[in-house]
Amino acid sequence: MSIPADFRSVLAEGDARYPENPLIRLVVLHGPHLKHCLHAYTVEAMAEIEAGINRLPRGSVERKRASRLILAKAWKTEIDKDGRIVLPQRLRQQIGLESEATMVAMGDYFEIWNADTYEEMESAETEAWLEELPDDFDPLSMINPPGEG
Repeated sequence: MSIPADFRSVLAEGDARYPENPLIRLVVLHGPHLKHCLHAYTVEAMAEIEAGINRLPRGSVERKRASRLILAKAWKTEIDKDGRIVLPQRLRQQIGLESEATMVAMGDYFEIWNADTYEEMESAETEAWLEELPDDFDPLSMINPPGEG
């Protein structure tokens, strides 16, 4: 699957080896907690997540669960010179990916979906949510202006 150029540039910024090593790395999370999509992180963002897990008390149930659901379900890969990655079959099966994928920017990561599943779920979720809001609702109202907490 081809990774869009704007996503590749963000991934490159989060990979300390780039540009000395031109193959940009990323980490794809999968597992039972991600029902319909995969999450793709920069190497730097994944290191922050791992550091957070390492701050949990050793031997704690929380650390064990986080390690198993996140660290054990992290697939590290590189984007080839043509801007593509090949998802292993088990990851494609998890999200029912047989043909077209959709990638959705989510701030510090992006989601990888089966295109049909994304369209169905996103449309239904957004429509249901918007029905609860006033007709003149502006989604920008949810965001604090720069400099405000």
